[in-house]
Formats: sequence, C-alpha cells, structure tokens
Amino acid sequence: MKTFFLYLMVAIYVLAGLIHLIHPDVYMNIMPAWLGWHYQLVIISGVCEILFALLLIPVKSRPYAAWGIILLLLAVFPANWQMMQNFKAEHNPYLWVAVARLPLQIVFIYWAYTYTLSLPTRS
Repeated sequence: MKTFFLYLMVAIYVLAGLIHLIHPDVYMNIMPAWLGWHYQLVIISGVCEILFALLLIPVKSRPYAAWGIILLLLAVFPANWQMMQNFKAEHNPYLWVAVARLPLQIVFIYWAYTYTLSLPTRS
C-alpha cells in the first residue's frame, strides 16, 4: 500500500508541476503582492515539484526528495493563504476550497514526511 501512495504522490506532484509550466497564469493570480518575480517563482516551483516527484522514485534519493517537497509546501503556503484572501474578497463561492486547502497542507507535509524516515546509509 505504501508503494501505491508513493506513486500517487509522484503523479500528483508531476501533474501539479506541469500545470505550473503550462498555465502559469493560474498560479500567478494567487501570488502575494509582496513577493517579486511572480512568473519566475511559479516556473521554479513547478520545476521543483516535477524534480522532487521524480526523485521520490529511487530509494536512495527518496528521503531527500521528500524533504524537498516539505520545504516546497512550506514555501508555497503564502500563495495558498493569498488565494483564500482573494476568494474572500471576491465573495467566491469556492472560498471553502481555499480554506480547506490550508490545513490540507499539513496532511501533504505529513505524507511527504513518511518518506523521510529511512535515510540511506553510507556503504
């Protein structure tokens, strides 16, 4: 079952990363104003999602990739918060999705954390 969830995680992050690269405007709309380089940060985060996802597959790089995903999830939290603020200001009927996404980040962090627990030993 853990293998299934590993490949599910890989698929989710590869897909999310591809969406960053194909439709960056979707993510640029939720970038906090105080951050600069919105386009570049969206592209970088998409590339990181794909890279970390693929690095989850080999056992030796899996823990490092999982830590990378955790750091990435923490780094994008301000955008998730901004999305909630935008939806609230716009009276968007999907505000509940943006609100639910915030604690869901904790679930995704924990999910990634489960793959950090067996760091490879040096031979």
